[in-house]
Amino acid sequence: MTADAYTPRPVKDSQSIMTELMMPHMANLQGNVFGGIILSLVDRVAAVAAIRHCGGPAVTVSVDQVDFREPIHVGELVVAKASVNYVGRTSMEVGVRVEAEQIVTRQRRHTNSCYLTFVALDEEGHPVDVPQVEPEGWDQMRRYEAAKERRQNRTKRTS
Repeated sequence: MTADAYTPRPVKDSQSIMTELMMPHMANLQGNVFGGIILSLVDRVAAVAAIRHCGGPAVTVSVDQVDFREPIHVGELVVAKASVNYVGRTSMEVGVRVEAEQIVTRQRRHTNSCYLTFVALDEEGHPVDVPQVEPEGWDQMRRYEAAKERRQNRTKRTS
């Protein structure tokens, strides 16, 4: 492992945003986008943030509870934003916020958020140490502390 691998990395260095226009084949008969379509986008945008942060392969090991606050409709643009909130030794919590945008008016609404845990892997597929994350500012520090608490709760549940 290089010396750079031990240097904490700012949240902004790994943040990721993906957008996707919701089309008819992505929705049910009422025109509401399938939850699985949104979960796929969430997993992909989170993976980009995790891979950027650790500088190599990373795999999803868990997705916390996902609540869909509002339906997303055909014709809306879905915007998914991901940030690494917390790092353990080999794992990272990535938070994702999903918004639906009316393209013409650019009006956005928050439709759901969730947290995913990724583990960084070496060339042989074994877990590898991850650089710590360096929160900057009040909001990132708040997310870091909340993620730390969620990690402690997950560890208690799986012990």
